[in-house]
Amino acid sequence: MLTGPIRNDIDKLWEKFWTGGITNPLTVIEQISYLLFARMLDQQEETAERKSKLTGKPFTRLFPETKEGQLLRWKNFKNLSGKELHKHLKNEVYPYFAKLGQYSDEQDGIGQEGSTQQALGHISEYMQDADLEIKNESVLVAALEMVDSLPLNQSDVKGDIYEYLLSKLTTAGINGQFRTPRHIIDAMIEIMDPQPWDTICDPSCGTAGFLARTMEYLNRKHSSPEAIWEDEEGNKHYPGDLLENYREHINEDMFWGLDFDSTMLRVSSMNMMLHGVNGSNIVYQDTLNKSIRENYPKQEENFFDVILANPPFKGSLDETNTNPELLSMVKTKKTELLFVAHILRSLKLGGRAAVIVPDGVLFGSSKAHQQLRQELIENNQLEGIISLPSGVFKPYAGVSTAILLFTKGGNTERVWFYDLQADGYSLDDKRTPLKGEDSNDLPYAIDKWKAYRQLVLDNAPAEQILEQFGDKTQKAFVVDAADIASNKYDLSINRYKEVVYEEEQYEEPKVILGKLMALENEIMADLKELEGML
Repeated sequence: MLTGPIRNDIDKLWEKFWTGGITNPLTVIEQISYLLFARMLDQQEETAERKSKLTGKPFTRLFPETKEGQLLRWKNFKNLSGKELHKHLKNEVYPYFAKLGQYSDEQDGIGQEGSTQQALGHISEYMQDADLEIKNESVLVAALEMVDSLPLNQSDVKGDIYEYLLSKLTTAGINGQFRTPRHIIDAMIEIMDPQPWDTICDPSCGTAGFLARTMEYLNRKHSSPEAIWEDEEGNKHYPGDLLENYREHINEDMFWGLDFDSTMLRVSSMNMMLHGVNGSNIVYQDTLNKSIRENYPKQEENFFDVILANPPFKGSLDETNTNPELLSMVKTKKTELLFVAHILRSLKLGGRAAVIVPDGVLFGSSKAHQQLRQELIENNQLEGIISLPSGVFKPYAGVSTAILLFTKGGNTERVWFYDLQADGYSLDDKRTPLKGEDSNDLPYAIDKWKAYRQLVLDNAPAEQILEQFGDKTQKAFVVDAADIASNKYDLSINRYKEVVYEEEQYEEPKVILGKLMALENEIMADLKELEGML
């Protein structure tokens, strides 16, 4: 959690960007990302210099030792005047970002696997077209001053800073991608309960919200009580000190994010780095394209332990460029169906997934829809479906959605359903936080899922499961897989949820008419009394 002063500083800077003519939220985040990157490069160099001085050992420099090379460092250009600063960043500093990996390669590599230095080199791959779009010099100076004041030496605070910036994204991308609400991401992660030895993927990573928040979840779960600290506002910070034995895996192998939008790759790479993950595998790849089999053959099939995703729902694909292995599973052009097929394929046996899909996936009547649902039921374990209220993704979209929870392999005995009616926010475009017992079902849904999951893990008899989840009038209930199969594998919650109608008692029409006439007489009497006063 961020302190109030930091949030206020970011809000003020955001307002300056808007008044300075930059009104696209993603552009604002991108421009701040470049400045964060520049400052972190310099921080890395300073750390390496101090270490070298103490040990007497040489180190791989990020910046040439020439006068021009040293002027690329944050500490040496941050005090330039507005006009000089603009020219220097645009013509010297930003073009250098793209050369970072090349320069370091000349110096015997870009650091050890999983090192911060290597992470910086990875990010430079997506900085090829980095450009300074801040035309207003006063806005640029204000941006530098704000970034210079941020506590970037604290890993968890760095992540919170970037999360707060990303929370300001309010428009969907051209490919139908949009930011998944943070509380929905957190709920999905808690349901999946990823472990520090897992390999985790988001095949349409966008800003890497699922991956970054998973790192935060692991930090919370694996921090010793004495290492947790509170800031002046009472916000708790979790350093994840008990994760040290898994640090190499976390830095090198744990996180995979795929996307084909260069802007998203820049933002997500920075997001992961600011969350303390060096060397995360944020890669350029159209997940559904047949090229994935050439570029990432290992990751394309039987590879991941956990997949968390909110794939884009928009549009259809050209079959000629689509991975033929997916088309053999489900013959369709619809991206939402193909993504679920890809996720099934890329999970290892026993791998788990939580995936947001539009409701059409659950009840669509086409052959492809039914084929995919049959695959989930008969050849895998479709464990749960959480029906989300239709306003969850406003203001981006009003489409009704659900979360699919499944495990690769085996077959499905029964499916657990939950009818989520409130997520703690208003379901209009404003999405304002709500208070009160009935304003948020998410904690209750998670508790119910954990209770059901424990019964399954304990191999509880069907009678015991039905005792707790057999009542279909409740928010959480189970449906036998055979019933679903007999309904053309329809997974819509409304197909199975039973609604209890309360009988209403109405008065006889003559009684109601009599009351109306008596009321009419009272009104006329009052009108006559008023007339007498005039």
